[in-house]
Amino acid sequence: MPTIGFIGAGQLGEPMVKRLLAAGHPVTVYARRSDVRSRLADRGAVVAESVAGLAADSDILISCLFSDAQLRETGLGPEGFIANAKPGAVFVSHTTGSAATLTELADSAASAPAILDAPVSGTADHIAAGTLTVLVGGCGDDVERVRPILAAYANPIIATGELGSALRIKLINNMLFAANAQLLAAAAQVGEQLGIAPQAFLDALLVCSGSSSAATYAKGIGGLGRFAEAAAPFLAKDVAAAVAAAEQAGADLGLLQAVVTEGPLDLATHR
Repeated sequence: MPTIGFIGAGQLGEPMVKRLLAAGHPVTVYARRSDVRSRLADRGAVVAESVAGLAADSDILISCLFSDAQLRETGLGPEGFIANAKPGAVFVSHTTGSAATLTELADSAASAPAILDAPVSGTADHIAAGTLTVLVGGCGDDVERVRPILAAYANPIIATGELGSALRIKLINNMLFAANAQLLAAAAQVGEQLGIAPQAFLDALLVCSGSSSAATYAKGIGGLGRFAEAAAPFLAKDVAAAVAAAEQAGADLGLLQAVVTEGPLDLATHR
């Protein structure tokens, strides 16, 4: 059975590790917070003292980090997971960021592991239920090698093609979600002008043709106000990444970007 290393046991990463352990996989985790280390050790995880040591012992290394900056911080340099990767290892990145960052990691050391971009769609609840959506880009053989491991917390697992393809799809998806969120907020404003209570509006919308994932999340978290507060930092990061990726590729986000930028939700101030 392959040894699994995990970096980034945060809001999504910690339940991933718990699902891996529950499925019987041996997992070693690197975490900075003592409470996280303690909780996962109690579940049976081995706690690594350094990123370098974790990488050296892992056949499959999974990261669930928030940003490209965190990927570079932990991955690059003589103590990073790229330079210290076990020969023949595969690195799976769940970060929604730039494909250029993964290329930078791959080019940073001759001994770099095989790299897969594997952005996710879903929440901690989806992970706990084993129904997280994971898109995976990279070599087909490497994708199939990690599929039974990711299946501990993900279904479906969708192979998207070459390295970077999963991130490009996810970034477009995130722009569409952000646009849907802006349209939902705008529609709710119209509803209020027509004398419709926000909660009544959401309840009705969810069973009508205008429903969306944004509406479902807003309803689940307690309304549009709480949804905007909770989602804005993540949406702003993802929108910024999508805009940067589009600019790098010379692609025009067009109407998607216009809706995201001009909608009533304030996404820009959270960058």
